[in-house]
Amino acid sequence: MSDNKKKPQKLKARLPRGFVDREAADIRAVNEMTAKIRDVYERYGFDPVETPLFEYTDALGKFLPDSDRPNEGVFSLQDDDEQWMSLRYDLTAPLARHVAENFNEIQLPYRTYRAGYVFRNEKPGPGRFRQFMQFDADSVGAPGVQADAEMCMMMADTLEALGIKRGDYVIRVNNRKVLDGVLEAIGLGGDDKAGQRLTVLRAIDKLDKFGPEGVRLLLGAGRKDESGDFTKGAGLDPVSIEYLIAVVLRQQFLEGGKSERAEAISAALKDSQSYNEGFSELDLIDTIIKSAGYGPDRIKIDPSVVRGLEYYTGPVYEAELTFDVTNEKGEKVVFGSVGGGGRYDGLVSRFMGQPVPATGFSIGVSRLMTALKNLGKLGANEVIAPVLVTVMDGDAEAMGRYQRFTQALRKEGIRAEMYQGNWKKFGNQLKYADRRNCPIAIIQGGDERANGEVQIKDLIEGKRLSGEITDNTEWREARVAQVVVPEAEFVAKVKEILAAQAEDRARGK
Repeated sequence: MSDNKKKPQKLKARLPRGFVDREAADIRAVNEMTAKIRDVYERYGFDPVETPLFEYTDALGKFLPDSDRPNEGVFSLQDDDEQWMSLRYDLTAPLARHVAENFNEIQLPYRTYRAGYVFRNEKPGPGRFRQFMQFDADSVGAPGVQADAEMCMMMADTLEALGIKRGDYVIRVNNRKVLDGVLEAIGLGGDDKAGQRLTVLRAIDKLDKFGPEGVRLLLGAGRKDESGDFTKGAGLDPVSIEYLIAVVLRQQFLEGGKSERAEAISAALKDSQSYNEGFSELDLIDTIIKSAGYGPDRIKIDPSVVRGLEYYTGPVYEAELTFDVTNEKGEKVVFGSVGGGGRYDGLVSRFMGQPVPATGFSIGVSRLMTALKNLGKLGANEVIAPVLVTVMDGDAEAMGRYQRFTQALRKEGIRAEMYQGNWKKFGNQLKYADRRNCPIAIIQGGDERANGEVQIKDLIEGKRLSGEITDNTEWREARVAQVVVPEAEFVAKVKEILAAQAEDRARGK
């Protein structure tokens, strides 16, 4: 066969790595969840705003978590005017650009929320995707930590609105000023120590996972895990390590005795404005939340909270679910973080040349949805499959009549569809209804039409009874789950059957 007669190569359908197609059940679950989140945000006086998926790359900044190189981890392209644009990796940096660009028109404090997809050009893994949804709330132009306290309270209210009861979650609060003060005191201030500081912060962030001893190793020479893999540590001296451990555990510093190193750190901390401000702000947050009725069972001060992003400048907070789930290895583990945030007073200022305080938090929608499914908190508003209007004749008059029946159901708020496949094999229509899990089928053949009637099949009840009746004669005589009504009454009868089905579901039949 000559080359020009070869069959054209079929295009292979391939989902890009690290991305997922979302099905109806997940989309509806997200819609149900985000509606409840939105209600809480609106109640707190926040308004929606939407920014585009793309931003100029320089506007996003060099803040991507777990990245040691500028702009690594983002999807970028060059526009026709040779400017680089990138898909947003979070919703905060685009908000900072929006505020700066519209600063003269915006009323401060600017209290806003938005939901949307963000993109990370990272290696995909189990539960780690390159596209995922976040739901953020931010207050720009609010300098006092009362704004941070309110964010924590709003996070708590949001989790409870989603059905997560007290005891199954906690909002943990820290202040980066405390850690910054300690890092400066042990000699890790300045731009040249940025890499070592990040290693220290990541080590402290592992406190829940590895405990104090594991973190000590990561702050020192390094840690070898059970598989033998070695993680290089921050290389701190023993006294500095104990100071950090004491701070994050809120313990008195006891190690190091009266050594010159210990005394030097203590003196530096005593004079550290950042360190003292940090604890003072945490005390104020604690007072505000307790006065508003939010005790430590809901919001608690926890100096081990770090947060990965480097643009945080003050209070940071994390929403953690405290119930156990079974992981892929069959082990019981605490579910963990579903969102967090903090104060980022320098982010808007990059565009402005003047200080613009801001604080906000982000919820990981997909992760929170997984948690709610674990708790059985999603799907309460079950979506019923459509009533199917079957087609018995293909002429224009009959098609118009079937469509009229379909529209009559829709006008009464009932999901309905007219069969659109090959109508000539009626059995295929009922098979389609079964696969769709349709609750009811509407049938009108020649006899029913002549009598001005409609046949209604309760497919749910029919399926149930077909398991109880095995004899064909009994089935034909029983005529179960099937009624014939006048055309004028068929919508009312459909409503009656749907209501009975809903009652059966509520009773767990």
